[in-house]
Amino acid sequence: MSERFTVITMGRIGVDIYPLQTGVPLPQVESFGKYLGGTATNVAVAAARLGHRSAVISRTGADPFGEYVHQALRGFDVDDRWVSAVEQYPTPVTFCELFPPDDFPLYFYRRPKAPDLEIHADELDLPAIADARIFWMTGTGLAEEPSRSATLAALRHRAERGTTVFDLDWRPMFWPDSGAARRWYREALEHVTVAVGNLDEVEVAVGTRDPERAAELLLDLGVELAVVKQGPRGVLARTREESTVAPPVPVDVVNGLGAGDAFGGALCHGLLHDWPLARTTRFANAAGALVAGRLACSSAMPYAHEVEEVLAQNPALSA
Repeated sequence: MSERFTVITMGRIGVDIYPLQTGVPLPQVESFGKYLGGTATNVAVAAARLGHRSAVISRTGADPFGEYVHQALRGFDVDDRWVSAVEQYPTPVTFCELFPPDDFPLYFYRRPKAPDLEIHADELDLPAIADARIFWMTGTGLAEEPSRSATLAALRHRAERGTTVFDLDWRPMFWPDSGAARRWYREALEHVTVAVGNLDEVEVAVGTRDPERAAELLLDLGVELAVVKQGPRGVLARTREESTVAPPVPVDVVNGLGAGDAFGGALCHGLLHDWPLARTTRFANAAGALVAGRLACSSAMPYAHEVEEVLAQNPALSA
């Protein structure tokens, strides 16, 4: 490899089909927009928007939507060399409904099986994964084999070199129950330096919705930074030496589904620049708010100057 990647993500990829009407139940929606989607993919796009050399490890179907995914990745300057096709499964499609400010039902079409769960350990570029400054993986990748073994193999080979982020990404429809998820979450947590999740996700990982207690338990499991998203109460970030809460950012919500992915890309940006923890979390929170005020996910990811403008317009966020 001629040049080191700054951020490599691994996990879900697909096509988001979002209604162009707000507040309308899906059966009555008349028009839709098509967008690149998937948590790991959106984080790679967000990082690229912020100036980082990023790539995603995933798989699509061998179909027109798979071709679209490659075209979209290249359009966002995300390297697609590790996105390969699976002949027997279609590229996943996700629909949503838009009932702002806080109701955005998701409908995943990932049957009989999503290609991104067909990532095999022996196909991974392990030297590139080990060499990346940040490796970002998600909980969905642990839900089924062979993706589970591939994800754990990537984590073991990386061996906590650089920053390794576990986006807890709890999607109950992908698991038989939360106990099954907790088992594999715990194994993955042994190999990562950063854990990121909302209250539902940390409850699956460590058994509590109390933000402070959840952060403490994540640190006890070996992570160096625990990030707990608390919704309207802001974001708690804790290391063993430091704790900070990023206050919520005022926003007229259009679609809250991409906010966490924008947060993730911006979190990577702050970590890569070795910013203070408070600045990093406030920057990430502002990035998430920007995307919550927009319809799409991937194409809505902000540039750095847009995030800085939000912070400048809200002095309390920069304190």
